[in-house]
Amino acid sequence: MTISEPLATPAVVVIDDVSKHFAIRKDNSLKERIVTLGRRGKAHSEVFDSLKNVSLTINAGTTIGLMGPNGSGKSTLLKTIGGIIEPSSGRVLRRGRLAALLELGAGFHPDLSGRDNVYLNAAILGLSREETDAQFDSIVAFSEIGDFIDTQVKFYSSGMYVRLAFAVAVHTDPDILLVDEVLAVGDEAFQRKCMDKIREFQHDGRTIILVSHSAAQVMEVCDEGVVLHDGAIAFVGSAADATKVHRDILEGRRRELVVHDEVPTAPVMTPTVTGITLRPGDTDDTVIAPGDELTIEVHVRLPEQVAAWNTSVSIDTPHGQQVFGTGSRRLDAPHGPHAAGEATAVYVLPRVALAGGSYFVNASVADAEGTTLDVLWQGATFSIPYAETQTGTVYSEAHVSEA
Repeated sequence: MTISEPLATPAVVVIDDVSKHFAIRKDNSLKERIVTLGRRGKAHSEVFDSLKNVSLTINAGTTIGLMGPNGSGKSTLLKTIGGIIEPSSGRVLRRGRLAALLELGAGFHPDLSGRDNVYLNAAILGLSREETDAQFDSIVAFSEIGDFIDTQVKFYSSGMYVRLAFAVAVHTDPDILLVDEVLAVGDEAFQRKCMDKIREFQHDGRTIILVSHSAAQVMEVCDEGVVLHDGAIAFVGSAADATKVHRDILEGRRRELVVHDEVPTAPVMTPTVTGITLRPGDTDDTVIAPGDELTIEVHVRLPEQVAAWNTSVSIDTPHGQQVFGTGSRRLDAPHGPHAAGEATAVYVLPRVALAGGSYFVNASVADAEGTTLDVLWQGATFSIPYAETQTGTVYSEAHVSEA
């Protein structure tokens, strides 16, 4: 599989049929290993296939987003590209200077000062002493930890680790920059600073390979996306399509867990939310466009006749961020009266102003005073196709012209 247009630019990373196996031991302690030395015919370790026959070509000047569920092999692939670990089979070919920002504090010695670690880390990344001397002041200024540069890094916060490590990595003048999820540790201001540096690298024609769980981040900065699933490549293509495939994989896992965790429950004598239906479409695959109308039907079982009752709905992102919420009490429109049995509350959202992504719908039922009696989390899901014209969570039309 090839990233970017064939022959448009030279390949800087070629991953050729790479597999990586790890042995997972079951006898973890020294005592257990001594006891099991003499036992034959019993396996005390098993092989975990982290990568399975992965082939990929990345051309110069592209920004690639590596996506996939936890345990899919993203970080293993990034470390293999960076030469941190060797593949069990296959080969990885690289061209140019490479800088890797992987695990928090990787390349740092905790007992050395920040100053010493700058020189140590820079040397690991290929800089000479003279080159590091020339870049040192700029590294310290970018990291914003000047007052602590002579403090042992074991006393640094996680944010200080990341700032210093990123500052060193981007000042080694790399042709290829590998970035794992560590950027999520920094504060918002530093994350923005890092993204500005990544855009500068893009403008300079450098190659960036970024591991991220954030669909918005991949959409914002990446040209292409690669989705890994169970150690194999599930998709290679545009960032928008990659985020959709990634979302579908995560939703499939969620449904498997829900089915696995379902157990029979005893009858209850309080109102319960029995389901959520979305119109148009159904709960399995509801797709709407930004600005479309969405109807949410909340199905409730009332064990006895009630004079008044309430419901509420909310919409969350896959990361649990609520993007919308309302309810009958907030709208000053309580339900009832209603006889015992099945009841349905209908919410109509005339124009859904959400941007591309997947969203979960939650619902609750409450008594007349608003006390919550039951909640159904992630009772339905819908998706909105990503628009190439914008990023973010909120959808808005925009026009640009010259004054």
